[in-house]
Amino acid sequence: MTPTPGTDPRPLTGEPLALDLLNTRWLGGDGPHDLLDSLTGLAVWLESPPVREHLGPGPTPTADRATLDRLLLARTALGALAAAAARPGRAAPGDADRLNEVLSHGRIRRTLGPEGVPVSAVEVDDPSWAPAWHAAENWLRLVADRPDRIHPCANDACVLHFYDVSKNGTRRWCSMAGCGNRAKAQRHYARRSGA
Repeated sequence: MTPTPGTDPRPLTGEPLALDLLNTRWLGGDGPHDLLDSLTGLAVWLESPPVREHLGPGPTPTADRATLDRLLLARTALGALAAAAARPGRAAPGDADRLNEVLSHGRIRRTLGPEGVPVSAVEVDDPSWAPAWHAAENWLRLVADRPDRIHPCANDACVLHFYDVSKNGTRRWCSMAGCGNRAKAQRHYARRSGA
């Protein structure tokens, strides 16, 4: 699937940046999809609201091979960490190392601005590291704040992740309109058929 520039085809958007990066892979009725399988898909992702919000004002990072390779490195690291978070005690020794590799290419520089107000600025080794670094840094914020709110969809056939912001923390589905409704329909069918 080649996305149309400016049109995000993913079924779940608007999650925190780290999870939004994970959700660039999904399963559709016609099989698996990967938004980051092309530079066109990368351009779509770079223009998406979670990315623009985290990168702040200024030009959009270049949708080039270096940026894509670095994002794929970050996505692989985040995927392993998300899988380990879903199964506590199952983290592989290298899971954190891969994310730390991405994080090693950037830093937050804090200064005191001219009006006495603290200023934070992200500095990266190369602009192509910026999206990957921001996604990795966002993961750190999520696990520092509420790691118990990072979830995979409860649908075994779904590969999407979400950050549960519900009041009681009991959200189970990536979306009620998609996986949630399918689960309700399957339960209803099972009750009606006596299975």
